Amino acid sequence: MEQTNLSIQNELTNEDIKKLIYTIRGKQVMLDSDVAMLYHYETKNINKAVKRNSDRFPEDFCFQLTENEFQTLRFQIGTSKQNLEIKDGN
Repeated sequence: MEQTNLSIQNELTNEDIKKLIYTIRGKQVMLDSDVAMLYHYETKNINKAVKRNSDRFPEDFCFQLTENEFQTLRFQIGTSKQNLEIKDGN
């Protein structure tokens, strides 16, 4: 599965990356898993780095989604990733 993510990352266009940006609480955000895919890291390593260097980030840089936000975003992500897979030919 790691190889699939890397091959998708290599073929992403600016338009594909824009689809990974969501507006939550009035802010433009990316999910940790999408940032990890773009930079070829595992999500857990991205999160560890942010925690380890929390003094380098503004207080509102990272936040936990509420259950309602998660469910809403989950639907949007399913739709976005489905479109990406169709475009990628998978």
